[in-house]
Amino acid sequence: MSFASIMGITTDTHLVGQQYAWLTTCVMLQVYIAILIWEFPTNRLIQRLPIGKYLAFSISTWGAVLACSAACTNFTGLVIVRTLLGIFECVCQPAFVFLSTMWYTRDEQALVIGSFYSMNGFQQCVGGLIAYGIAHIQHAKLHNWQILFTLLGCITFVWGIFVAWWLPDSPMRARCFSPEDRILMAEQVRKNQTGLQNREFKMYQAVEALGDPIVWSVTLISFTNGLPTGSLGAFSNLIITAFGYSQLQTYLLAIAQGAIIMAALFSGAYLSKRYGQKLVLAFVYTLPNIAGTIVFLSVPTTSEMKIGLLIAFYCTQVFGAVAVLNLAVMSGNVAGRTKQVVASSLVFMYVHVFTLTVSPSPASEERGPIVQCCPALDKAKSTDSATWATGNAAGPQGEANDSPRYVKAFIAHIVIYGIQLAVIVFLRLHLMRRNQVKRRAQSLQETSEDLNVNLYDKRGFEDLTDKENPDFRYLY
Repeated sequence: MSFASIMGITTDTHLVGQQYAWLTTCVMLQVYIAILIWEFPTNRLIQRLPIGKYLAFSISTWGAVLACSAACTNFTGLVIVRTLLGIFECVCQPAFVFLSTMWYTRDEQALVIGSFYSMNGFQQCVGGLIAYGIAHIQHAKLHNWQILFTLLGCITFVWGIFVAWWLPDSPMRARCFSPEDRILMAEQVRKNQTGLQNREFKMYQAVEALGDPIVWSVTLISFTNGLPTGSLGAFSNLIITAFGYSQLQTYLLAIAQGAIIMAALFSGAYLSKRYGQKLVLAFVYTLPNIAGTIVFLSVPTTSEMKIGLLIAFYCTQVFGAVAVLNLAVMSGNVAGRTKQVVASSLVFMYVHVFTLTVSPSPASEERGPIVQCCPALDKAKSTDSATWATGNAAGPQGEANDSPRYVKAFIAHIVIYGIQLAVIVFLRLHLMRRNQVKRRAQSLQETSEDLNVNLYDKRGFEDLTDKENPDFRYLY
């Protein structure tokens, strides 16, 4: 939608007034519906079904729906397909996180999660090049945005078929390896103390998850990290265009945006693996978001300042590194398969539910500073969408008398980031305290030699929660 927004989709599908803004709200609405109706069931299905086959089915179906989006001719059709996209999309991140716990040690998980998360940046690079090429197509029977949706949808559909054929459901089902190698791969993750897979739903683990400060802390970090920047994705190209760059320049600048996202994700994951300080790094990677927000709050929005504003916008894209580190903290510190299902559902649920709930109504007619510095965009049908995205940016709704600088909205963003930093500090101290309590309790029962054996062998494949497993140690 971000690339299609400046390819004429608003005109070709007869969107008027605030309909593109509402359609973009449906990006959150689709996930909101999928979460309320499908997020927990899909996590349960990940637990029950062969994960590789279920993931492949969702990928192919998502691609088919995306290709069908090219046939939409009005607002209603676009809303329907985007809601379906949300339903089939919500399986991906929980499945990827679960797969990382099955195949990789806790020290490796941050880099693995960072690798799949970095594709959000890579698609900006590749998507920018594809969109740049498609924008040069003239006099085709299909509109440019229809070509984009059809191409990407078909590629995704075929990729889902490949995933079904290639991706094993677990290390023990990886027939491309010898039986001995499969055992070695399973033994490698024994020290995670989280097991491989258990299909039984254990109510006591669900109750423990709902009362665990660790689960609620990672959930709150996901919420505070995604809230201020959650709406920028679909509006990013409109925002860059509003800074005074041409359509083709916008496509190329999307490549730089993607590169910055990938650099932040990989650097955060690499440093986490090297130094083992996930929460310290999450604290550090929150700071560029605050800096970018302060620039938007204090720097006059004029065409002369467009380079500085663009850099500030890029700073707000570093939030992905915090998301990766937070997921690594969750995957490495929540044990017990049912507890993991509940924790994963909450983390992926609340970030989108709260983003939708507190996002401003796109019906505002106020013109923000970004639009004022770009008269050409002011005449487009997407004008108020850019105003809404940059002025309020998925934060509390700016009052009319708060325009054109939207000071209250951006101050709210800084407050949200402040809460995020406080939760990160609390979580680190809490995990350190839990480790200390576990060590004291175990030192009364076993010698240090016995402890080393237990940590790697005794309960590695039992479906115990992190609280009830005395051998479990928290990583932070």
